[in-house]
Amino acid sequence: MTTPSGDRPEDDYWRRPPDAPGGAATGQERPACTDSPGPAAGYGGPPPTTPPPPGWRPPVYLRAAPPRHLPPQDTAGLDVEEQRAQWVTWSVGGAAAVVLVALVCLLCSRAIF
Repeated sequence: MTTPSGDRPEDDYWRRPPDAPGGAATGQERPACTDSPGPAAGYGGPPPTTPPPPGWRPPVYLRAAPPRHLPPQDTAGLDVEEQRAQWVTWSVGGAAAVVLVALVCLLCSRAIF
């Protein structure tokens, strides 16, 4: 990585002016720009704003309907269904495990004999 040495005149436009706060004073003058005031003029802050006139929002003709109420939950029924689903999951997993063990035993017996 190289460090800027300050001897490149094409970079002079992008340097901070010597009187800018936080800028390093290099002793070199920045060339004047004719199309914009540039940072040498300083930052005057954002432009002033004026409050909007009353009634600037468009009128609302259609109001959204209030949300509907959900039916109450049957927690006891949900627990029963969850237990049933867990039983099905364990049954399918057990059957798959039995089939896999049988296949492994069959393949191992073929490899040994």
